[in-house]
Amino acid sequence: MKKRLLAALLGMTMVAGLLTGCGSNGSKEATKTADGKIQIDFWYSGGKTAVNVFQDIVDDFNASQDKYEIVTTTQADYTETYEKLQAGIAGNNAPDMALLDVDKSRNLSEKNLVADLSKFIDEDSDFQKDDYLSVFFDQGVNEDGKTFALPAYGTTQIFYYNIAAFEKAGIDPESIQTWQDLAEAAAAMTSADGSFVGWEPMWGSPNLVDAALSNGASLLSEDGKTVMINSEEWVEVWESFRQWIHDDKIMKVNSGGQGWEYWYTTIDDVLQNKAGGYTGSSGDQADLDFSIVAAMEQPGFNDNPSAPTADALQLVMLEDSDDETKQGVYEFMKYFTSPENQAKWSMATGYVAVRQSTLEVEEFKAYTEENPQALVPISQASHGTPALTDPTGGKIFDALSIAADKVELENVPAKEALDEAQKTAQEALDSINK
Repeated sequence: MKKRLLAALLGMTMVAGLLTGCGSNGSKEATKTADGKIQIDFWYSGGKTAVNVFQDIVDDFNASQDKYEIVTTTQADYTETYEKLQAGIAGNNAPDMALLDVDKSRNLSEKNLVADLSKFIDEDSDFQKDDYLSVFFDQGVNEDGKTFALPAYGTTQIFYYNIAAFEKAGIDPESIQTWQDLAEAAAAMTSADGSFVGWEPMWGSPNLVDAALSNGASLLSEDGKTVMINSEEWVEVWESFRQWIHDDKIMKVNSGGQGWEYWYTTIDDVLQNKAGGYTGSSGDQADLDFSIVAAMEQPGFNDNPSAPTADALQLVMLEDSDDETKQGVYEFMKYFTSPENQAKWSMATGYVAVRQSTLEVEEFKAYTEENPQALVPISQASHGTPALTDPTGGKIFDALSIAADKVELENVPAKEALDEAQKTAQEALDSINK
């Protein structure tokens, strides 16, 4: 909790600096490599497999032409990328391109710190906008039609269950139609001595938000003036998780550690037969052994349909880069999102391809026939909820993150945690609306 509060304070301090000096004094000049190529600095993060595959595609791009050279810097996670990016912008030491999640890209766009890609797209007769899945592409377009980011790939949280554990408990995976069904299955699998736990939600607010959306919850009221995160739909879901974790002890949350440490601890628990399954990213597929686990979609909550978020991870072009460098950034964005590279990326990492025509790439078709779990995230994304927009620049999400820690780690009743979060978030929203 202390680490998260310190990070939030650091981010607020940096944003304050940006707000007082977000106007650029002019584009920085292009940097040239020793062999005369235009150097493009790129910051990104990801799991151990994703980082390596991303670098492979970068290397292929560098070798495919002789005008641009992408130089990469990896960060611990998406949050660290954003925090360092803010510091880099404030210190005139930002990269030319970055990989961010939607709320952070949108926040930078609202401060005019990332470039509008619309002009590049409009001038490019080869750009196939209609081939991009709208659930992902539209997350990078604001209300005024500015394209502030291109989707690099999609992600959605799905279920990975331990095949042997389900079989031993006599559980048919197809019987899991609701979160209540999963709780019953988790209870059946949990051992009396606690050495085996039925299910492990992933630490943090995203799993809880997904389940709330699958209970008909909304982040904001229809008029956008009221934060709804303490409504009955939210409280019911979050309180259920609190009970399952702390009272019933049929679920467990791993937390803490450096970077993605908690994530891999959760995965290892399932692979090492310590847990019946977990809720994790589509991008986990590269790190899983599908002779031990299988994948399925998240269910609904109560009688409501499944509606977990389908998030885009986005490539943004920094506004302060010069025109030649920006053109190179755009060329890489197109390269990475080509159907062939999307197929390569998706097969290697499990993340969701953002181009419809990826399904027609022969290698990908053959792969999914042999690995049907690769189609589960695509299927779920097709009916998922687009990434939620936080009009406060992240303060609602921060409040939810703090509330999630209280519920998951501190056993605070959900209504108490969410009431406090709603009050904080509402104050932030009111200040924006005024």
